[in-house]
Amino acid sequence: MSNHVTRSGDRAAFLAGLRELISFLTAHPDVVAPRHASLVVLVDAPDSAARLDGVKSVAAPLGVPAEDIGRGYFGARRDFGPISYGVVGIPPEERQ
Repeated sequence: MSNHVTRSGDRAAFLAGLRELISFLTAHPDVVAPRHASLVVLVDAPDSAARLDGVKSVAAPLGVPAEDIGRGYFGARRDFGPISYGVVGIPPEERQ
């Protein structure tokens, strides 16, 4: 059993929402699209090693390395054109 919790949701609903957004923007060229967009998965864990393990578990299928981004945070990101998909491990004292 892992010592981290990956905050994830309903995958099918998420993908359906993305498709709905694509269809909407395609059908409404007058709606402004952002220059960049970011999607982030959050990982909670009580200690640095567990946070890093959690981030690595999300980063591995993306084919990117996990990085220490300082102050107890770990992260990884892969860009798909102007859209960024990432993961961040959050220290316990920063969770809300």
